[in-house]
Amino acid sequence: MKILSLSCQRFRSFRSLDAWRPAALNVLIGPNSSGKSNLLRNIDFLAASAQGRLGRTIQEAGGLDPLIWDGDGDNLAIALECSHPNDEKSSLNYNLRLERLGAGGDFSIGLERLADFQSVRAKRSKQPFKFIDRQGVRVRLFDEDEQSLVAPEDEIPVDETIVSLAKGPFTADRCISLFRAQLAGFSVYHDFHTNRDAVVRQPAITRLEKRVNADGQNLISVLHTLYTGDRDFKNEINDAMRAAFGPDFEELVFPPASDQRIQLRIRWRSLKREQSAAELSDGTLRFLFLLTVLASPDPAPVIAIDEPETGLHPSMFPIIAEYAVEASKKAQVILTTHSPQLLDAFSGTRPQTTVVQREEGETRLRVLEDAKLAEWLEAYSLGSLFKTGELEEME
Repeated sequence: MKILSLSCQRFRSFRSLDAWRPAALNVLIGPNSSGKSNLLRNIDFLAASAQGRLGRTIQEAGGLDPLIWDGDGDNLAIALECSHPNDEKSSLNYNLRLERLGAGGDFSIGLERLADFQSVRAKRSKQPFKFIDRQGVRVRLFDEDEQSLVAPEDEIPVDETIVSLAKGPFTADRCISLFRAQLAGFSVYHDFHTNRDAVVRQPAITRLEKRVNADGQNLISVLHTLYTGDRDFKNEINDAMRAAFGPDFEELVFPPASDQRIQLRIRWRSLKREQSAAELSDGTLRFLFLLTVLASPDPAPVIAIDEPETGLHPSMFPIIAEYAVEASKKAQVILTTHSPQLLDAFSGTRPQTTVVQREEGETRLRVLEDAKLAEWLEAYSLGSLFKTGELEEME
C-alpha cells in the first residue's frame, strides 16, 4: 500500500498542504526549520492512528494545542489517498479530523472516514463507498456486502481511531483490517541513538523479528533473524559491508550471551578478536541500521528516513543510494537530506525531488518538474544544483 497523495490542515508547520503526491523514490530538500521532519511526522501520525497509540502520541507532544499550526483554530485534519491493499489499480481515501477540547490540550476524534471512490458500487451509486463513517462517537461500519453495523456510542474511544480497532479475523470487513495493518506498518526513522549506553549496543534477547522499529533499538534482533535465516539478505549485507570497508570485512556473528541473549559482533580478517557492538563506531552502527531497513526482504509499505547521511562517511553514500533505489521497487521510500553528496550518489536513478520551504510562517512543498530538472542535469549534478541553491529556486 503506497501513498498516492497526502493532505493536511493546520498540522504542525503546515497551515495547509494540498495533495503532495510522492513517487516510489523521493528526496526532500530544504533549509533547517523548513518543515521536512514535520512531513515525516505527518506520516508517523497516521501510523500511530492505526497502531492504537494516537492518544499517547498526542500526550507526548504536550496535547493537541502544540500540534495545531500557530494555535490557529480548534482542529487539525489529515487526508490520505493510498493504493488499495488488494488492488494497486484502485485506491482508498482516509480522512481524520481531531477536535480540541477546551484550552488544556485534550482532544477527541471529530471525524474518521475510510472510503473507496473507485469500486463498482461507488461508480454505480456515484457516491463513495464508506467502510467507516464516524462523526464523533457515532460510528457506522459497512462490509463488502453493504451491510451496516452501528457501534454502541458508549464503547467508542474518543481518542483512538476505529481503524486501530480493526484487528484479527473478527472485523466488519477484511478491507478495513488490511488497511489497518498496512497503515500501521508505515515506518518513519528519525531518532536512531548510538550513544555508549544505547540498547543497540547491548546484548539482545533472542526473538524472531523481521522489521526494524522506528527507534532502531531492535536492530540486533532483526539482523540476527534475517542474517542467519535468509541467505539473500546475508549476501546483501556482506556485499554492502565489503563495498564500504573492503575485503577486511568477513562476516557478522551472533555469539550467545547470558539469559537467552545474543551479541552482535563483526569478524575482521585482520583481527584475531571479533569486534562487539559496544565497540563499533556510531557510523558503522548507523550504516548497518540503514542497510537492514532498506535491504529487508519484507520491507514496510512506506519507509521514511530523516537525514540518512548523518554520521556516515561520504564514501558510503553511493551504497545507501543503491539500496534505497532497490528498496523503492518493493516499498515507497522517502528521504530528507542536507547533503549534496548524497544527492549526487543517485547517479543512475533520479528520485522525485520535493523542495520544502517555510514562507510566511508555514511550510510549503514544491515538487520539481521532471522535464525541467532533466534539462539542468544534462549540465549539472543534482548535488551541485542543491549546493548553489538552484534546486530551491527552480519552478
